[in-house]
Amino acid sequence: MLQLARDTANFAQTLAAPDSADYGAWTGYRIPEDRSEWHPLVRSFFEYWLSVSPPGRLPGRQHIAPEEVPMLWSRMWMLDVHRSPLRYRYRLCGTEMVRSLGREVTGIWLDEAHPQLVENPQSRERFRYMVETGQATWRRGPPLWTRDPEHRIIETCIAPLAADGATVDKILGFSVMFDTRGRPL
Repeated sequence: MLQLARDTANFAQTLAAPDSADYGAWTGYRIPEDRSEWHPLVRSFFEYWLSVSPPGRLPGRQHIAPEEVPMLWSRMWMLDVHRSPLRYRYRLCGTEMVRSLGREVTGIWLDEAHPQLVENPQSRERFRYMVETGQATWRRGPPLWTRDPEHRIIETCIAPLAADGATVDKILGFSVMFDTRGRPL
């Protein structure tokens, strides 16, 4: 069952990195307190991530129970974080995401699945920001990577996972695509 989310302001302050780091457009970013404009499934994903977080720590993969959120899995994806150099590999990709991307990407490096990542500082810095700060991110706008051409807008919430509660070793994402009329697909 979905648990109630804890106070996000206190949770974020516990894990925040120094504000002096440069993450491009993501520098100083914080999840908005008012999430009423978020798609309900995206909001449910974020609230679930908060609910499984141990006090003052990041949740790890061991805290994520698929049977608690079956309605989210088809739009969820997970990346393994590799360091030296910092790279990401798809660990899993839900069926709706595979349909949107037009191919299965499980096991593929993120920068090989989406070569645009290398040239797009907004995407690149978003992932680095999450790995280094332990902060989740939310975005709604045009897709930054190649997807089904009918998918004109994407809303994503991406959250860090850490087996030890501190060092980000996985990234868990959730995406909802919208058509040209703004209808969720």
